[in-house]
Amino acid sequence: MSSIQGSCLCGNIQYPSHLLPLTTAICHCNDCQKQSGSAFSVNMLLPVDGFSIDGASLGFYSKSGSSGLSVKRFFCTNCGSALYSEVDVMPGMIAIKGGSLTDPTSIKPQLHLWCSSALPWVDIDGSLPCFKEASPNENE
Repeated sequence: MSSIQGSCLCGNIQYPSHLLPLTTAICHCNDCQKQSGSAFSVNMLLPVDGFSIDGASLGFYSKSGSSGLSVKRFFCTNCGSALYSEVDVMPGMIAIKGGSLTDPTSIKPQLHLWCSSALPWVDIDGSLPCFKEASPNENE
């Protein structure tokens, strides 16, 4: 993967980044379950520098995360597709939703977060690190 590209379901919002993800995490927290409408969310963490959004229908929902700091979840107001999140506990970084990639086969998860909230029928790959809650670095 030399760069990433993605969009919402209706195509009104598109994004490129010339930077590659620092890591790809599967998050099992309750908020990601609600936001994704699934058992977990696949998130690629990358620097906000080099990331841009093209489209006028971008909206966001802001809520306090487990740290007490804000998490802004960005989505298309036309089709509702989740696109990325800004997490105040990680300034300068964004978490792009893996399902919004033009080619989601290009990513491979490297760790699991919030395994304590994982649904009992989800098989977690034991070869990957699995943190009970957030990554230890997030709380530093």
